[in-house]
Amino acid sequence: MENHGLKELLEPVIQIAYQAGKVIMEVYDAGFSVEEKSDHTPVTEADTAANHVIESALRELTPHLPILTEEDKPTPYSERQSWSRYWLIDPLDGTREFIKRNGEFTVNIALIDGDESVMGVVYAPVIGVLYYAAKGQGAYKQASLNAPKAIKVRDRCGEKVVVACGRSAPSNEIKTFLGNLGDYDIIRVGSALKSCLVAEGKADLYARLGPTSEWDTAAAQCVVEEAGGAITDTNMKRLCYNCKDDLLNPHFFVTGDKSIKWSDFL
Repeated sequence: MENHGLKELLEPVIQIAYQAGKVIMEVYDAGFSVEEKSDHTPVTEADTAANHVIESALRELTPHLPILTEEDKPTPYSERQSWSRYWLIDPLDGTREFIKRNGEFTVNIALIDGDESVMGVVYAPVIGVLYYAAKGQGAYKQASLNAPKAIKVRDRCGEKVVVACGRSAPSNEIKTFLGNLGDYDIIRVGSALKSCLVAEGKADLYARLGPTSEWDTAAAQCVVEEAGGAITDTNMKRLCYNCKDDLLNPHFFVTGDKSIKWSDFL
């Protein structure tokens, strides 16, 4: 897909993310029930309402493109492997943060071309912050009604590595990894906002040494890469999409300073 075509799609997709955020906030403010999916992860009516808004709008915007979303039954790889471009969506990333009512959840919409994310929109409706990027167009952050600002990673770490971490208790693997880093500071936040903190240079690193799916990372990956950073597996190879039968990510690093081999600290 040509870069000018991406630029034309970006604004409509941002508006779709805003629409999804609006219906999420309606549920958030009114109160909600929590159910459990087959994989034992929580789901609320906000997840399904946002999913409906996004899918309907994208089908109208790009009727020729397939859609893969967390809230629908996964399309078999036998069909997916023929897709050259498709939308990859997490309508409410951070459902646990939504349930805790801490505001640290996002709407994630990505466009995948081949095996890479070429457009990413990450919107946090409670705090009113939007991150977005398209390949070759740079990465941007917009807070509330302020004008968008270009963002860049911090491409060289200081004496202390600033690590973005989730709100849940760290695993033993993360504890070992952090211990090997030496001197570090932690910023705790939920959802794709961890990766976005790296993209805007507020954190140097986000290490995820636990299970995630491709829709968890795709939108933020484009933002991070356009900001000059990288999302790689623990062999320091770039995360790719729709390359295998399952939709699970390997363990990964989100980094600003690409000169460091972060796998050495495992």
